[in-house]
Amino acid sequence: MWTHQRKHERFKLNLPVEIHQQGSDTPLRCATSDICLGGCYIESMYPFPVGAELELKLDLASDTLLIFARVVTCDPQVGNGMQFTRILPEDLDELARFLNSQAVQEPSGSPTS
Repeated sequence: MWTHQRKHERFKLNLPVEIHQQGSDTPLRCATSDICLGGCYIESMYPFPVGAELELKLDLASDTLLIFARVVTCDPQVGNGMQFTRILPEDLDELARFLNSQAVQEPSGSPTS
């Protein structure tokens, strides 16, 4: 039986994200429902198929990060689980700083919006 162990702490955060798919000129604007340093879950009524390679523009309070991701789960009319496949080191550092600041602001067990 296969079990998946997460490498990074996951945060329940609703962050704006713009998804660009190769061959399409129209970005899809969605939001994350949770995120970590290795990936995120994006809510969308029209999810992408597993294996799709996408370009994400993730809006943080301070910056917009460019992240390349692969779809690893597809839940029809709900969304996609994304694994980050390529991110610049400075963008990864920025994401880590942002998530760490959220961990400090949000005591364990308190609801987030």
